[in-house]
Amino acid sequence: MKLLHTADWHIGRRLHGFDLTDEQQNAFDQIERIAQAEQVDGMIIAGDLYDRRLPSEASVAMVDEMLQKLNLVDQLPIYAVSGNHDSATRLATGTPWFKSTQLYLHTELSQAFNPVELADTQLFLCPYFEPFDAQQYFKDDSLQHLDQAFKRVVLEMKKKFDPAKKHLLVAHFFAAGSSTTDSETNLTVGGLAAVPTDLLTDFDYVALGHLHGKDALQTPTVRYSGSPVKFSLSEAKQEKGVWIVDTEKSPVALTFKPITPIHDVKQVTGSFDELMASTDDESIDHENYVGITLTDKQPIPNVMARLRDVFPRIVTLGRADGFEAQVRYQGESSQQIRQKSPMALLGDFYQKIAKEPLSPQQEKWAKTALKAAHEEETQA
Repeated sequence: MKLLHTADWHIGRRLHGFDLTDEQQNAFDQIERIAQAEQVDGMIIAGDLYDRRLPSEASVAMVDEMLQKLNLVDQLPIYAVSGNHDSATRLATGTPWFKSTQLYLHTELSQAFNPVELADTQLFLCPYFEPFDAQQYFKDDSLQHLDQAFKRVVLEMKKKFDPAKKHLLVAHFFAAGSSTTDSETNLTVGGLAAVPTDLLTDFDYVALGHLHGKDALQTPTVRYSGSPVKFSLSEAKQEKGVWIVDTEKSPVALTFKPITPIHDVKQVTGSFDELMASTDDESIDHENYVGITLTDKQPIPNVMARLRDVFPRIVTLGRADGFEAQVRYQGESSQQIRQKSPMALLGDFYQKIAKEPLSPQQEKWAKTALKAAHEEETQA
């Protein structure tokens, strides 16, 4: 069997207010082309099809269209599970007839123990679950943490192992030893433990979802596919794509197929003047989503609006590391403040922050603003 492993589509997600619909559709189109070019026997989707438990109508329509395209038009079997961002109830709608088209979508823990039987492979589909779900299924209140619960889950799965076949697991969780990025939920909060990878050694391959980088885990037979789209600046250096999993070889052979975004996510550092003059720099794609770090120390009027003329997709704007520590303003005592005029106070404050005096133009603006404020106060 040759399978394509993807996960964490997060349909409906935005990047600091920017709509990612076109990026997600572009990624899906490439995934579909990869599946066709590789002539895969099926698609693994390891959770988080949606970005939230109550997705918008547009997000629901988009996911439905994608699944129908793969399953009904391309006639590819789909082996999917729900993730922690999904609503298991909403994803489960339609499951009574899904299997007639070989769309296996597991949203409840109880479904994890009946493998999908393929030619040479047993595929166990384990949706995201919490310890309470395992307590209810096994009627065992001692399963307080995720690692305890998952150990019991694996033992139950092994009872169904066919020794003549390969054993693949599709699941959505945080595996021990993985590295995280800002756009993922931390599953260690609230007492939930990670799943140790030594619990997974009996599987020939474990197709994971949840973490957004393909290199978050380096275990040869346990892999995250990563998200097909970059969802935060912490993912800027990640390579996005999918895994092709070939079960005919022993051990299972993995090949990574990259996905090219319409607009990439990048970090850009430089002075305001350098960045504003970079329009002719071919090494910088100004249409990317960018996090900009300015090396300037002085305040820059209307800085975000001006930078957007050159970088229309700015997602964050900050100053170089260490600058905040240099310019931290301690303030003055109330007695010192009362003894100074507003313009003197402003001049002192600006000197402490910018390490230079107010310019004549800045003084003119400040005096005009103070005069207007004083007139408003007098009229009130």
